[in-house]
Amino acid sequence: MDAVAAKDALKAFIEHLALNRHLSPHSVRAYTSDVEQYLDLTRVERGLKRADLLVSHLDGESVRAFVVELNRAQQARTSVARKLSGVRAFLRYLVRDGLLAHDPSGAAVAPKLDRKVPRHLSEADMTALLETPDAATPLGRRDRAMLELFYASGLRLSELVGLDLDDVHLPARMVRVLGKGGKERLLPFNRSAELALRQWLPDREAIRRAHPPVVRPSATRGRLGEARATGRGRADRSGREPVFVNARGGRLTGRSVHRLVTRYVARCSERAGISPHALRHSFATHLLQRGADLRAIQELLGHARLTTTERYTHVNAAQLKDVYARAHPRAKTTD
Repeated sequence: MDAVAAKDALKAFIEHLALNRHLSPHSVRAYTSDVEQYLDLTRVERGLKRADLLVSHLDGESVRAFVVELNRAQQARTSVARKLSGVRAFLRYLVRDGLLAHDPSGAAVAPKLDRKVPRHLSEADMTALLETPDAATPLGRRDRAMLELFYASGLRLSELVGLDLDDVHLPARMVRVLGKGGKERLLPFNRSAELALRQWLPDREAIRRAHPPVVRPSATRGRLGEARATGRGRADRSGREPVFVNARGGRLTGRSVHRLVTRYVARCSERAGISPHALRHSFATHLLQRGADLRAIQELLGHARLTTTERYTHVNAAQLKDVYARAHPRAKTTD
């Protein structure tokens, strides 16, 4: 095999992730950072300059040394596992591309992770949260619609803030989202979310009209199709019409949604640490508790593997005890 610089191989790998696997910019940055950390450690261990580190220098010993160093630095087990996963993806890419004869990452063992139950809200707490925004104000109606749709469809935060007008079909109560890996899926939402959205959309139009965005001449198409020409708002700089906007007419960001959820939870509940992701978990947990099939929940959440869904959902001990008492033929017998 020809001598290939590791830094050039990393550049090709990152281009592969961005163009072929359709990962988000955040995921691409995480892969880049993790693999760069591995390459830097390997270079230092071998006493080489960055330009002199070759793909042929990447072996099982370098991967083991990387994991040892992460543990020595007292990195969390989740961080060690994530970084090792990124390095493995890089090395497997090199094998597929013919730059390595075999994958050396098998020499390193990922740490065993604790399976923690993500935080979620009870049905009563969720109802209280949905009723917390002030529906007498435009932004209150926006927040109510946002929370309703979040919980009704189990969206990821990135999916929620990335929604455009042509992604939402109100008569059918369906929403189209672009999930991880560029995978598109259609999700239902309920009547309550539909009503909240119908109440918010006129406010949204008024805000956009008061703050018209500048449209680039080349931005004629949206993310999933033509930008709507229905008079319900003008396309933003990317040619897209966001469903949820801020007071200045711009697309609402994930950071802003996080702050809003934290604020509303603090008003209606004593639960701490409830994030937007906890609403997605509440969606899955409540479906499971009411008898929904786990594979159906997997499809709704957009998980590639069922094991991921199993980590998202849980049945509490009280429910298990109740199910046992009702279902086992000898549960009610006395000794």
